[in-house]
Amino acid sequence: MGIEAVLNEPVCGVVVVDNGSTDGSREWLATSEDARLRVLTPERNLGGAGGFEVGFQEALSAFSPDWIVCFDDDARPQPGALGRFLERDLEGADSAAGAVYYPDGRICEMNRPSWNPFWHPIKLLKTMFGILTGKARQGFHLPDAAYEANSATSIDSSSFVGCFVSREWIEKIGLPRGDLFIYGDDIIYTLMLSRQGAKHFFLPDITFTHDCSTFSSQKVTYSPLWKAYYTYRNGLLIYRLAAGPWFPFVVITKTLMWVSATLRYSDKKSYLTLCGVAVRDGVLGKTGRTHDEITQRFY
Repeated sequence: MGIEAVLNEPVCGVVVVDNGSTDGSREWLATSEDARLRVLTPERNLGGAGGFEVGFQEALSAFSPDWIVCFDDDARPQPGALGRFLERDLEGADSAAGAVYYPDGRICEMNRPSWNPFWHPIKLLKTMFGILTGKARQGFHLPDAAYEANSATSIDSSSFVGCFVSREWIEKIGLPRGDLFIYGDDIIYTLMLSRQGAKHFFLPDITFTHDCSTFSSQKVTYSPLWKAYYTYRNGLLIYRLAAGPWFPFVVITKTLMWVSATLRYSDKKSYLTLCGVAVRDGVLGKTGRTHDEITQRFY
C-alpha cells in the first residue's frame, strides 16, 4: 500500500531498498511495470541507515530530482501530501519534515520534530527541569499546537519519516551515514543540515501515516539485545554533535542511566558488557564493527 500511495502522487521516481526481505516483498515488487520504480537488492542487510544511504544515492543518479523525500517501509504519505508539498512556496526552505500520525490519528511520538536544546539556552533550561519532573521531551520537542498551526515552524532536527531534503543540500553535506546501521542516522543528518546553515522546517499540512507500535511503558528494554548497542552508541554520536562542550557531562549522565537499567534484564552480564562496548565506541566515534560482530558478541 505504501508503494502505491507514493506512485499515485506527482513523483518523478520511487526508490525501494529491499534489505533482505523474506515476506514476498521482493517478488511483489518484481511484478510492477511502473517505469518510475527502482528496486535495490543489496547482497546483505544494510540496516535502515544503509538503506537510506544507497536509496538517496540511487534517487540522485537515476532521477536527478530537485527534492528527495524518504520514509520507512511501514510509513506512507497521506493522499495528496506530496502534491501539496510541490505546490508550496518553498523559497527559503532547504529541508523539511512532515507531520506524522499513527493510523488512528494520534501524533506519532517517535517522529515528533525537535530543536537542539544545546543551541537554545531557554529550551536547555526547560529540558533540564523536565528531567526532574519526567517531562524532558517537552522541553525541546514540538508542542501539539505546532501540528494545528497554519504556518511552518523552524526546527533543528527530525526523523526520516516524511523528511524532504533538497538536492542542493544533499550535494553540500553528503549522503546519510550508512555506517550507523540503525537508529539516530536521521537525527544526525538533520542536525548536520541545520548546523551547516540549512533552513529546516516543520510543515503541518504535509501529512504521513506511520503504522508502528507505540511504547507501552517508559521502562524500555531491548530485545534482541543488540538493538541497545546501536541506540547507545549512536545516541552518543548524536550528543557529540549536539552538545558541544556539554558532551562529557552528557556521557556521564547517559552512562549512569543505562547502567541503572541493568535490573530490567535477566542476562545482566551481557547487558553490562554491551553498555561498555557501546559507550566506548560512541565516545571514540567508532562505527566500524560489522552487524555480525555485534550480534555474535551478545549471543
